[in-house]
Amino acid sequence: MLKQRPFLIETLTAIGLIVAPFVLPHLGFAPNTVNRILVWGLFGLGFDILFGFTGLLSFGQSAFYGTGGFVAAYLLTRAGFGNVLGALIIGMIAAAATGYLIGLIALRRTGIYFAMITVAIAEVFFFVEFNPLSDFTGGENGLPGVPTPSFNLGFTTVHFTNGWSLYQFIALCYFIGVIIALRIVRSPVGAIFSAIRDNPLRATAVGHNIHGYKLTAFVIAAAYAGFAGGLLGVLQAFMPPDAFTFDTSGQLVMQTAIGGRGTLFGPLVGATVWLFLQDFLQSALGLGAAWKLVLGVVFVLLVCFLRGGIIGGLADLYRLLSGRRKRSDAEAEPDTETTLHLAPAPMQAKEVAHPAYSGPVLKATGLTKRYGGLVANSDIDFSVNQGELRGIIGPNGAGKSTFFKMLTCEIAPTSGQIVFEGRDITGLKVTEVCQLGLTKSYQVNQLFTGLTVRQNLTIAALAELRGKFRLDLFRKLSSVKGLTEQVEHTLALVNLTRRADTPVAELAYGEKRRLEIGLALATSPRLLLLDEPLAGMSPRERVETVKLLKSIARGRTMIIIDHDMDSLFELVERVTVLQEGKVLLDGTPEEIRTNAAVQEAYLGGVHGEIAA
Repeated sequence: MLKQRPFLIETLTAIGLIVAPFVLPHLGFAPNTVNRILVWGLFGLGFDILFGFTGLLSFGQSAFYGTGGFVAAYLLTRAGFGNVLGALIIGMIAAAATGYLIGLIALRRTGIYFAMITVAIAEVFFFVEFNPLSDFTGGENGLPGVPTPSFNLGFTTVHFTNGWSLYQFIALCYFIGVIIALRIVRSPVGAIFSAIRDNPLRATAVGHNIHGYKLTAFVIAAAYAGFAGGLLGVLQAFMPPDAFTFDTSGQLVMQTAIGGRGTLFGPLVGATVWLFLQDFLQSALGLGAAWKLVLGVVFVLLVCFLRGGIIGGLADLYRLLSGRRKRSDAEAEPDTETTLHLAPAPMQAKEVAHPAYSGPVLKATGLTKRYGGLVANSDIDFSVNQGELRGIIGPNGAGKSTFFKMLTCEIAPTSGQIVFEGRDITGLKVTEVCQLGLTKSYQVNQLFTGLTVRQNLTIAALAELRGKFRLDLFRKLSSVKGLTEQVEHTLALVNLTRRADTPVAELAYGEKRRLEIGLALATSPRLLLLDEPLAGMSPRERVETVKLLKSIARGRTMIIIDHDMDSLFELVERVTVLQEGKVLLDGTPEEIRTNAAVQEAYLGGVHGEIAA
């Protein structure tokens, strides 16, 4: 729908903002309430980019809300700065700069630890505002006398005083905020935000600098908060000290959850419900301070029964009534004959375009990994040549997965050296190694489960086409040169073209395994490592997946770990056997199959050919 009507959301938003002053008064909304809703909605736009799209829950947004608000208010009331819009923009920049500095600290941790750091930061800012900086912020009295905006058009001056007059200015600010937010979430950066929310580990593994993108989202949220804080001062004619309180951050989180996270408009809907009920419960029902108790019950009920918030619930209802859910379920049921039939890839591997490297593509020397007194790998020498298909086998506990993780720099070796195409990569990060052209698929699927198949491959392809970090915040995904071709190419390689727009959660297990391989392929690796690509498959799925691996192996250098030795021996040219963290033997599949030492390692001395 967005491709057919690219400006539909912007148009509907504009219509809604134009119609609101004519409709909302008849529904009992006072102009001041509507203006407050828009301020909270603008505040929430940035927070939803941070929380809903990037998955970072911050309880410290009040720090940036207050910073932007008090900087703007100070300029307008005490510094003699006469331009209201200019003051709001300066306040926004101050909040963004503060967000950048705070983000450098807070984003060193993830999950609950990140959230707790933001709580502490909000409390620190509240203390500073009331004590050391009270001469500038007014302390508990705030900063009164904040003027409303006016614009000199030459032939006349437009004043935005209060009520519905001020609504025009705030509505315009909100509309611009929506346009900017939509551009961001539709950009390559926005796509990576969603990937980080779903699976930060895999976003890193395909070559994205997720710390840089998290910091970007944090700064964006701070900028929105700062501008909204300035609008609060304009709306109320003074900047209140409670902008810095934890209650402000908590209210923002609750409003976003009520309306629906990851929708951009969820905070606006949540603010509407919150502020309308607050006024209704206090004024119409005369509950006084007890309104918070009733609103708390409403919040719990909405979160329990509408996990996607009000907007998510309405979207589910629409799909149910329109029959789309049934059609989606029907499409999700894999046709066994169609799903499992894997034709050879119609296109040659992209690696043929890469310049050949004359020496070993990968060479590990003396690779050792110790965990305290436990030695997972010991003094391993290993090399792979250009175009070689190498297999790695070994009994459980032989150190295969640890060895793979060292090769892709997921973990650092205790000692030894890893050289990729003549470059020492020992100690580099996963993102850097992937950017060099070395990547892997995972034994346990690491997919972006909240996205479609096409979106998954898009995330991986973006890392190869744009590098590990780029701030093309207002660029369309479709304008990234070569992106569509690379995604379609990978879809064909793993035979998922017919399932391209299917959510990952609806895929069959075998399809997910193919997508797992596809994520690695979409980065155009010069060396591809596959960690047990046949794990968990039925016999028929294994046969078909072996055909797939044969087709994608053309022109590629690959290393494969798997316990299905019959299938592995059919695929590879040479096999390295690990036992107790050391290289036991290296040779052709036939040499490995008939070797007594290998049989001893696997079968405990019962000689004969190794079977899967």
